Amino acid sequence: MEELLHYAWKHKLLPLEGLQTTDGSEVDVIDPGLHNRNSGPDFFNAKVRIGGTLWVGNVELHQRSADWYLHGHDHDAHYNNVVLHVTGIADCDVLTEDGRYLPQAVLQVPKEVEIHYRKLLSTDHYPPCYKVIPTLPPLLIHSWMAALQTERLEQKTEAISQRAQQSNGSWEDAYFQTLARNFGFGINGEAFEEWARAIPLQAVGKHRDDLFQVEAIFMGQAGLLSLQAMTPRHRQDAQADDYFNRLATEYKYLAHKFSIKPMDSTLWRFLRLRPQNFPHIRIAQMATLYHERRTGLSALLECKTLDDLSKLFSTHVTPYWETHYTFGSESKKNAKQLSESSILLLIINTAIPMLFAVGRHRQKEELCDRAFDLLEQIKAEKNHITTMWQECGLTVNSAADSQALIQLKKEYCDRRECLRCRFGYEYLRRSSPLNEIIKERENEN
Repeated sequence: MEELLHYAWKHKLLPLEGLQTTDGSEVDVIDPGLHNRNSGPDFFNAKVRIGGTLWVGNVELHQRSADWYLHGHDHDAHYNNVVLHVTGIADCDVLTEDGRYLPQAVLQVPKEVEIHYRKLLSTDHYPPCYKVIPTLPPLLIHSWMAALQTERLEQKTEAISQRAQQSNGSWEDAYFQTLARNFGFGINGEAFEEWARAIPLQAVGKHRDDLFQVEAIFMGQAGLLSLQAMTPRHRQDAQADDYFNRLATEYKYLAHKFSIKPMDSTLWRFLRLRPQNFPHIRIAQMATLYHERRTGLSALLECKTLDDLSKLFSTHVTPYWETHYTFGSESKKNAKQLSESSILLLIINTAIPMLFAVGRHRQKEELCDRAFDLLEQIKAEKNHITTMWQECGLTVNSAADSQALIQLKKEYCDRRECLRCRFGYEYLRRSSPLNEIIKERENEN
C-alpha cells in the first residue's frame, strides 16, 4: 500500500532496527522532505545520510522497485535529482534517465501502524476517527479547522480562476457563471453553469433595460422556449400560453440578431425538485437581478456587510411567474422571493469565494480579510454533514466552521484520505504501541 509508505516516511515511522540500503549502507533520515502531491518526485528537498555521506535532494517511493519503470521514471529527467528510492519490495535495480543507479532502501511499515490504518479505513463508524475527536486539544482542532477553511476557499478560487481563463480573462463572466451555478442549489448547478456560459453578456447588455427581452434571452438560451424539447402535455400547455409565445417570438428575433444557439435543455433536472427550485423560477429571478444591475462584479465589491450582500441577492420574479412554475400551468399566486436561507447560501458559496478570489488576483488583502470576516459572522449551515460532526463532539458556531467541516468530509473522509487528516494522524498516533517512540522523535525535531 503505497499511501501507507508515504505516511510512514513523512512521519519517520521507521523500523526499530533502522533503515539500510539494499547494499547494506546505513540510512539516517534527517529530514523526509516536503510531500509533493503534484507531478514529480514524492518528496522534495529531503536530507538523508547514506553510508556517512549527506545527500540533499528528492525521494521517490513505490510499493515495488519495478514500479519505477512502470511509471516511466527512467525516461523522465525530472527524476534525475532523486537521491534515494524507498520501496516496500526491492525486486530490481533502479536506473535514472541520465544512467545513474539509485540507492534503494526497503521500508517495512511497522505492523501495528498498518493494522490501525486498515482499521481506520474499514471501521463501520463514520467518521472512523470519531473516538479521538472529543479528546483532541482545542489548539489542534482550531488550527486544522482554519486550514480546512482556507483550503476550501482556495479550491473555490481555483474554480473561479478557471472560469475567468475560459472566458478570455473576463472576471465579470466568471462571477456571473459562479452566481448562476449556485442558483442551481446543487442539483442543477452544472446545468446553470452551462447556461451561464451560453449567455452572451455583452450582447444582452444592450437590452438590459428591457426586462422582457432579458427574460426572453435567458429562457431561450436555457432551451426552455423549445417546443420540441417538451413533453406532449407541456407542449400543449405552452402553445396555448400567450406569454410563452411572446417570449419565443422575441427570442427568435434576438437569437438571429446575435447568432446564438440555446443549450441542451435535457441537462435540466426536475425529478424530486421542489417547484420553487424549477429552472424557470430561478432563471426568472436571475433575469430580475441582471435587469436591476445586481449581477455585476463592481456591485459585489461595493458590499461591505452581510446586510449589503443580503440586499444585493434579494430578488423576485416578474408578475407572470408569480402564478406559474412552468409555462402554461397556473398555480397559486406566490411572489417567489429567495428565502433567507437561500440568500445566505449564495453569500457563502458565491459572494465570499468571489471576494477571496478577486483579492488574490488583484493582490488586495482587504478583500480576502473581508471574506474571512463574513464567514465568521454567518451562522453555521445546518445539514447532515454538520450534524454528524457535532455528534462526534465538534463545535460548529459559524459558517467558517461548517465550511471547514464540509471540506473535511468531502476531501478527506469521503476519499478515505485519513493519512492527510490531522484527526486521522492523531488516531494512528494514539492507537499505536509506537506512540512513545513517535513522541520521542517529535521532541527530537
